[in-house]
Amino acid sequence: VKCFRDEDLRADRQPEFTQIDCEMSFVNQEDVLQMFEGLVKHIFKYVKDIDFTEPFPRMTWADAMRLYGSDKPDTRFGMEFVELKDLTGGKGFAVLDDAEYVGAIVAPGCADYTRKQLDQLTDFVKRPQIGAKGMMWVKIEADGSIKSSVSKFYSEDDLRTWADRAGAKAGDLMLILAGQTMKTRKQLCELRLEMGSRLGLRDPQNFSCLWVVDFPLFEWDEETQRYYAMHHPFTAPNPDDIHLLDSDTGAVRATAYDMVVNGNELGGGSIRIHEAELQDKMFRLLGLSEEDAQYKFGFLMNAFKYGAPPHGGLAFGFDRFVSILAGLDSIRDVIAFPKNNSGRDMMIDAPAAIDYSQLDELCIRLDLKEKE
Repeated sequence: VKCFRDEDLRADRQPEFTQIDCEMSFVNQEDVLQMFEGLVKHIFKYVKDIDFTEPFPRMTWADAMRLYGSDKPDTRFGMEFVELKDLTGGKGFAVLDDAEYVGAIVAPGCADYTRKQLDQLTDFVKRPQIGAKGMMWVKIEADGSIKSSVSKFYSEDDLRTWADRAGAKAGDLMLILAGQTMKTRKQLCELRLEMGSRLGLRDPQNFSCLWVVDFPLFEWDEETQRYYAMHHPFTAPNPDDIHLLDSDTGAVRATAYDMVVNGNELGGGSIRIHEAELQDKMFRLLGLSEEDAQYKFGFLMNAFKYGAPPHGGLAFGFDRFVSILAGLDSIRDVIAFPKNNSGRDMMIDAPAAIDYSQLDELCIRLDLKEKE
């Protein structure tokens, strides 16, 4: 399927791209996952001669965020998050006392990092696109002694308790961030990926695949004080959570799933709602009036009257899959005529200026003056 994306562009996005899309009737989530897992295994065998003989791991969205701070975790290496909040309070250090979340990663064998290297990491997490206010560290030296940037507030026994929880051993380095939970997890995710790259743990020819499942059905927007559909408004809620739609809306899980390869979202999909009553409830929870729902999606609601079957699907980004197989960071490198960030094709200089005769044929004028 050739697609057009009306979104902000970045290295792994293009306005025009290709999907391997499958829409199926009378299926459940397991049917879809098995279908596409088989496709991925076949392609890896055909293109790279790599045999994936075991089922791909499955991770819930909640675990992915808790352990990696990302819904597309790179599982080629460890460095899973360790939460320390319950061990850091009451010592008079406001940064940790007042933080909603305190998380750490362990960089193996990095206790010999110099002050300059640690300052570079601190500058890295302070970059505007990451947004952390600072970084703390704990070194477990080769002789077992402990040094830390917060030793003024915490005793060696305190710091050793942190290290024990994190599984840090002699020669390891703990890197710690604190703040609001979701925001800090995302910052810690960037720090983890940076350390993985520095330590050579993100080999593009080493492939790690997994399914991320049980996404939230809704996400809350503080600015508008309302819920939005995390995937789209036609995603079916997990059958076990339907009773929570009114009483605990934010806790409802979606029957949605993503395939993740090496920290890249290869594609995703969901089982769709096929019952008019449930779809109507979704629209109400999303703030759509009956009139708006009928105006925008009346065709769908009318179709349900004729007995729409249970249905679902999944779409993989073909260009992204090719770039992953080729070990490349950007899908621009595998598209014949890629666009730049302005949506221009520099090879053929498109879009070009439009001839006025073409505009005349379409009855379009560009020289209209504003009415006074």
